[in-house]
Amino acid sequence: MEQRINYMKTNREVVTLMRQLEEYKKTTDIDSKLIELIKIRASQINGCAFCLDMHTKDARANGETEQRIYCLSAWRETPFYLESERAALELTEAVTNISANGVSDDLYEQVRLHFDEKQYIDLVTIIITINGWNRLAISANNIPGHYKPTIEK
Repeated sequence: MEQRINYMKTNREVVTLMRQLEEYKKTTDIDSKLIELIKIRASQINGCAFCLDMHTKDARANGETEQRIYCLSAWRETPFYLESERAALELTEAVTNISANGVSDDLYEQVRLHFDEKQYIDLVTIIITINGWNRLAISANNIPGHYKPTIEK
């Protein structure tokens, strides 16, 4: 298995734009553990091994439990997630698979029970960003296993 292309070197402008989106998450009041759960769940759906490797490591470094990481693909069947996290995870699935069913009014209302209008858009932006990274990593055939997490303060 070999990486097809190193987009970090080949197109710095795109990487700069993606990193700006990534940096935006730090300006939100969305919990950093939830952000990592969103990134992991979207990466599971998209089948992005590179991002799964990265974000499971980041989640652990950020204090997330192994149990919640391991059960994330079956979050509906477990008691390990808060109602607000469940709403955000369902939104993650809907936005990641948006061509299948869109985002229903019911889901929007469910998310809004826990997040205000700005937070809703923040969540969608975080979901859009990880989906973009997934697509870059998969298209470039990024190889997982070498990422080392840094703890952000």
